[in-house]
Amino acid sequence: MTQTALILLWRAVGLLFFVIGLIGILVPVMPTVPFWLVALWAFGKGHPAWRARLLDHPVYGPPLRTWEEQGAIPRRAKRAAYVGLCGSVLICSLVLHERPIALAMVLVFLGGSALFIASRPEPIVVRTASPQPL
Repeated sequence: MTQTALILLWRAVGLLFFVIGLIGILVPVMPTVPFWLVALWAFGKGHPAWRARLLDHPVYGPPLRTWEEQGAIPRRAKRAAYVGLCGSVLICSLVLHERPIALAMVLVFLGGSALFIASRPEPIVVRTASPQPL
């Protein structure tokens, strides 16, 4: 595969996950930031300018930068993720109640996601000292 084809592939992957993240803004139980983290990674390989635009976004840029710099998830985002996971468990239980193996697989995946989220630290807030008046 040529270098140009690889760059186009990374751009396509980045765009795909960016669009999925956009859908997450509209769908309550679907996250945005995790998909944009994948987009960020792909854009880093295929389009650094788009990566920079994501990091500079006024709303989504700070959690993306926090993840990149600290691997941390803010408490508010953890709570939102747990609510979304609980909603997913409810929906999957209603839809897959007659398919116990499929339901068990989904529940294992969602439980693993919850454990991963719980294992991440909260961001360390770096405060700069403000100059004292003379």
